Amino acid sequence: MSQSPRPIATQTVISPLTWVYLVVLAMIWGASFISNRVALGQLGFLTLVAFRTSGAMVALWAYIWLRGLPVPRGRGWLLTCVLMGIFNNIVPFCLIVWGQMHIASGLAGILNAATAIFSVLAAALFFPDERLTRAKSLGVALGMAGVVVIIGPAALRAFDLSSLGQLAILGAAASYAVAGIIGRARLRGVRPEVAAAGMLTMASATLIPAALWVEGAPTLSYSPATWAALAYLALISSALAYIISFAVLIRAGAGNLGLVTLLIVPFAVGLGAVVFHEVLPTAAYLGMALLALGMAVIDGRMWRILRPGATT
Repeated sequence: MSQSPRPIATQTVISPLTWVYLVVLAMIWGASFISNRVALGQLGFLTLVAFRTSGAMVALWAYIWLRGLPVPRGRGWLLTCVLMGIFNNIVPFCLIVWGQMHIASGLAGILNAATAIFSVLAAALFFPDERLTRAKSLGVALGMAGVVVIIGPAALRAFDLSSLGQLAILGAAASYAVAGIIGRARLRGVRPEVAAAGMLTMASATLIPAALWVEGAPTLSYSPATWAALAYLALISSALAYIISFAVLIRAGAGNLGLVTLLIVPFAVGLGAVVFHEVLPTAAYLGMALLALGMAVIDGRMWRILRPGATT
């Protein structure tokens, strides 16, 4: 039996259960950075991403079939899947994994938080109801300052693979912002799980032949740790994470779901330090503080809470 999409909430107060979902989602996506690093020990970045998208694709289509969820038809739907597959999967996944070949997992997690800043800018360019207010403009400026502090002038003076790795993560963040624009314009009324399965299908159709062409056929003789990392990336960090994010979306709205970008950071940094003994420079933490402040200003929730007589 098919099910119609549930209505999506506007931004609202976050319930305790929704906070649990947000923290779990942040933990899942935060751990994806160390899973990438583990898998990169035995796989090329294209092969790794192809494993992730194809495994998640299979899991989500199985979920959709079991739930009897409706799937759109027509060329417009296919074009949407292609565009979302490019900007929400192929480009950001490849850039993040390639970038992690040259920078620490925790630093990648911090730079990924710039997604929220780029999303605000992209939305202001394309949607009249998302124009830049004074608060948003200040928040964007603080966020951009944070990015500059994280990368630092040294990265520009001695431009190397580490510098390129940081720029690759920022490119992924910008790609996610573009995907958000496409999703808002073309995915209205489509269940997020179905949208995710569609774009992962198109991404896999591109990534699998590309990986075979560039990196050759996978040996499949990987260590248990590598297989565990691949399974985690496909089944937990992609398939399950999309389902959890849908639960947050319908309970608290897209604005509150965006908070997960910031919540990811402590998990990415902490796991990188514990598992790989990563030590990040002070500038990374200072930049992250500016990014967090910028997102808090954009969100506006902090100022409402601080006002006398405000309720949460």
